[in-house]
Amino acid sequence: MLVWLTAMATTAEAQDLSALISLLVDTGTPRSWTEMMLPDTVCGNGTPYRFYVHENDPGEPENVLFYFEGGGACWTYEGCTGQNGVLSAANPNGIPANYMTGLQQQYASPLVNGADPGLPLRSRTDLFTKDWNVVFLPYCTGDTHVGNSVRTYTDPADPTNSITYHHNGYNNTQEVIAWADGNWPTVNDLLVSGYSAGGTGTAANYYFIRNALTVTGEAYYLNDSGPLFPAPNTNSNSRALHDRITIEWDLLSVFDQLPDSITDLTQNPNGFDLNDYGTLNRAVANEFPNDHFAYTAFSMDYNYSRFSYESFLTNPSRDDILDRWQDDQDDLVQLLGTLPNFSWHIPWERPLLDSHTVTTVTFIGSHACEQMEKKRYWWEYLAWPWGQTYKCYSEFLPMETFLDRWYTGQTSRIVEPENGYNDEDPGMQLIKSLVEAAL
Repeated sequence: MLVWLTAMATTAEAQDLSALISLLVDTGTPRSWTEMMLPDTVCGNGTPYRFYVHENDPGEPENVLFYFEGGGACWTYEGCTGQNGVLSAANPNGIPANYMTGLQQQYASPLVNGADPGLPLRSRTDLFTKDWNVVFLPYCTGDTHVGNSVRTYTDPADPTNSITYHHNGYNNTQEVIAWADGNWPTVNDLLVSGYSAGGTGTAANYYFIRNALTVTGEAYYLNDSGPLFPAPNTNSNSRALHDRITIEWDLLSVFDQLPDSITDLTQNPNGFDLNDYGTLNRAVANEFPNDHFAYTAFSMDYNYSRFSYESFLTNPSRDDILDRWQDDQDDLVQLLGTLPNFSWHIPWERPLLDSHTVTTVTFIGSHACEQMEKKRYWWEYLAWPWGQTYKCYSEFLPMETFLDRWYTGQTSRIVEPENGYNDEDPGMQLIKSLVEAAL
């Protein structure tokens, strides 16, 4: 029955798809959203920027989630107009009115919805963000929410055709921060998070949000699959990407807004080295030593990794791209390991969205296990599910448990080894079509 319904879902019209999925998925009580527009905020194509607010008790010092939407990046005509497909920037035509209705709102992230949705064979689980206020920042500037430039990109197929593109992510974010500060003079707990490009936006904008808002409780930073990898040398894997976006998005004008306590290495040798964007991780963690930081991503992420390397190499293979990603991620973990307030949760892979993002749509398959191995004994193969050849010989840590522990101040650091557990999981395979249809 489930297989038949999910096959239908891949071809249904949008409104029929929404109705069909609602029969199979328990997302709980939908959030109510207020659409906001502010002066001097625009999308890449120059249309007005919209962001969305869910507020429980207006004016009260509630817990607040700042959430950055993901969706690619761009520094060429093809990428900024959507012609590069999955490697294009999101929403090239801007943010339409009522953006947070329907499936977009329901499946953005369990963190945004306050619950991991109930799916077939998996119960719905409330999260600590269930009763939080939410500021949702859609993504339409192609610059991971941090650009500060206007560029003209020419169509390589027709040099007479060009676009004027506004990498206005930094200014949009600054205006939203100012709005939040005016609306909530104090907040209790603060969580800044986002996925993919929104994870990068979390890393790049955390200081500005944290410095502007008055937090009376605890502050948290969760970067899902948008890493700022170390790139100290001209031949570092991510250096070509960093050099390109520095120019196209005018990032130096943004980082110039950071205080000397972060950027002046003579004052602070563990600060932010502008020649190595990966050092922003340590600089911000050191600036706020009592805050709670976390990074999560899959080791087999074949989406963000393509953005990071593909256009800067000549016909790279999938293995070459993933090898570079895993090398960079190892370097990042080594850096984060020097920071006592940083946790990480790095599963190996899951057969959804090219193993990209850990906290979007559903947490199914987002567990991590330090000792995930081939089964050791013959009788272990008799246990359900038959055909599963992997077993966790240490703690099997689901994403929701990691988040609960992290929120209560526990440090957790797991990098899962290579394995095929999710590929062999029948529940994962059953739900794959439904989830990808929902997206």
